Order: sequence, then structure tokens, then C-alpha cells
Amino acid sequence: MADSSVKKVVLAYSGGLDTSIILKWLQTTYRCEVVTFTADLGQGEELGPARDKALLLGIKPENIYIEDLREEFVRDYVFPMFRANAAYEGVYLLGTSIARPLIAKKLIEIAEATGADAVSHGATGKGNDQVRFELTAYALKPDVVVIAPWREWDLRSREQLIAFAEQHQIPIAKNKRGEAPFSVDANLLHASSEGRVLEDPAVEVPDYVYSRTISPEDAPDKPTIITIGFEKGDAVSIDGEKLSPATLLAKLNDLGRDNGIGRLDLVENRFVGMKSRGMYETPGGTILHAAHRAIESITLDRGAAHLKDQIMPQYAELIYNGFWFSPEREMLQALIDKSQEFVTGDVRLKLYKGGVHVIGRSSDYSLYDQDLVTFEEGAVAYDHRDAAGFIKLNALRLRTLGQRKKKLGL
Repeated sequence: MADSSVKKVVLAYSGGLDTSIILKWLQTTYRCEVVTFTADLGQGEELGPARDKALLLGIKPENIYIEDLREEFVRDYVFPMFRANAAYEGVYLLGTSIARPLIAKKLIEIAEATGADAVSHGATGKGNDQVRFELTAYALKPDVVVIAPWREWDLRSREQLIAFAEQHQIPIAKNKRGEAPFSVDANLLHASSEGRVLEDPAVEVPDYVYSRTISPEDAPDKPTIITIGFEKGDAVSIDGEKLSPATLLAKLNDLGRDNGIGRLDLVENRFVGMKSRGMYETPGGTILHAAHRAIESITLDRGAAHLKDQIMPQYAELIYNGFWFSPEREMLQALIDKSQEFVTGDVRLKLYKGGVHVIGRSSDYSLYDQDLVTFEEGAVAYDHRDAAGFIKLNALRLRTLGQRKKKLGL
């Protein structure tokens, strides 16, 4: 039932059919003023039509917010996550998950600025995004009212949505009248596709689903060699050219696309309890992930590196589940950021037919000592004879266990 106390609501608005229907539904159901917010996260779409559609649906010009968040997105969300080498269930680079807290934060900021008492989103009741949006909203504004139309309205079919749009004179593109073959979410880090033709995990993803990468089989026969420069865990340059965070990721996306890099067919465990199959394309992120691990391999101490690997699954799960603004994520981030103090240097990579291959890494802070690892004699810091005592001490408990087994005849 609509909350009659809601006077003004800020809607996360894409300008598409679904959020346009939500906009009109909020106006007719809650009888409230609607403020629209459209975020440019590098999804590759013109945002002017979103403004035009909002005006057409009766939104005042001063209530239409469109913001370019690409630099903030990469600098303050993507890069901190990549310092952790975060990958949910070992493979998913969290492209959708990491965008939601930024969008929700902006919704709350606009709500505060406009005096709105509610925010709204278009996430469905079966997905993870509803959780991510709302956990962030409640963390930043505990008394906010969140309106989730897909959990409230009685529009249960595509036909009902189309009928509602026609009733309220919402323009419907011809290709929107039927069921979409799959749904797409995109930003500067990735594009994800789910639903319909992708729901059977036994069936290969059709070629027409891919939008960010060419097929590895169609990639050039000649490899592409690049060098990524890092400072304190963040990528700052490609082939010696200093670039802003968003510009750097966009260039890596182009390189990854042209070499067929970054495709992932995944069956994942949603936070809400079900399994889902999705197809993810993260071309630049896949390159960046490999390069970051490579520069860490020579600049991080073993203990620090292994501790990071141990906490990574928990950190990744926090982001996937929507807990970006939780104290535990912030505590882990502080530890991760401390580990990046000397993660500075260059990584050389070969990009070839879907693969990212590290072929060189160097740093002024490298812990790699060629004198120590060489098979040739002459290393002063390492005496081969010391290994005997080291091995015996580490074998002590194993020998004790072995003696007990022998004594008991086991």
C-alpha cells in the first residue's frame, strides 16, 4: 500500500521503458513529486534521451539530475576493489555489484539536497540489486523510505506493463513490445547479460549476446604488447602515457575488446538464495586484474600476499552482497590499502586471442633478489646448510605423529 506521507521521491532513472513506467506509477500511486537521477557510469548510451523522456512525462527541469560519474566510479570504487584482487566465487570481477553503492549514494545526496523523503529503484524482487541499493540507502540515511515498485505493484507480465504504458501515453519503441531476448546491464567496467536465452546453463551463449568483445577466434593473429604502470596499487599509465582512472580503463577496454579478452560464462550464487546464469564481459578489468597480481608478485612480502589472498573471498562477498558501506568492508579496505604502499612499478603483458599473459615486471621496490634465487654459487645471504635445521624443525610434529602411528600399528 502506498505511503501517503511520501511527498517527494528520487528515482534511479535510465530513461528506458521499465523505469519510465515506474516513474508514472510513482506519480499515480503515491501522488508525489518525482525527481529523476541518471548516472553516466560509462554504459555507452546517450543520456540526452533520458532527460527528454523525463520532461515528456511531466518532470520539472529542475528535478532532472544527470551526472557524469565515470572518474569517481573508477577512482573511488573500481580501483580500491582491484587493489584487493577481488573476484566473487573466484572468477566474477563484480562489475555490476561495485556500481550500485555509488548510484545509491547519489540518490541519497539528491534526496538530501531536494528535501525528498523517499528513494526508488527498478530492481526486481528476485535479484541482488535490490539488496545493494537498499543496504547503501539505509547505511547513509537510516530514516529514508525506499520504494521498490517490483515488490509492490500488480503488473506481473510484459503485457500488463505495455498496457500500463499505453494507458499513460508512455512512448514504446517497436523493439520493446515483445519480451527482450535477454537483459543487459553495462558500465565502464563491464557488461552483463542475463535471462531468457541464457537461462539454460547447458546451452552455449549465442554470439549475438556479446557486445564488448570480439570472439577470441576472430582476434588478430599478432599479439599486442603493452606496459601498465602502477603507483601504490593503482594503474596510472599505459605504455608510459599517464591517464586518468576512467580514461585508462576505457583504453584497456578497447585493447581487451580487440583481442577477445574478458568473456565469462558463470553460474553464480545470488545473495537472495538462488543460482543464476549470466554472461559477463570485462575486457579492461581482466587485463588490469592480471597486471595487478603481477606487480604484487615482486613487491609484496609472502606473508602480506598470502593474507590478502585469504581475506579476498570475504571482501569480494561483501561487495557482491551490497555491504560496501559496512564497517567490516572499510576495515578490510584499510588493511588492503596499507599493503599497497610499495606496489609501484611496471608490468609488461602480451594480449593474444582471449589470453592475458604476463611477460615482464619491474619495480624500484622489488623484493626479488636474483643473487638469492640463482643456482650459481656466490649468494652471501643464503647458506644451503641452514636448510637442514629448518626442515628438521618443521618436521618435528610430523615425526612425532609418525612415531605414534607406528607405535599403535596404524
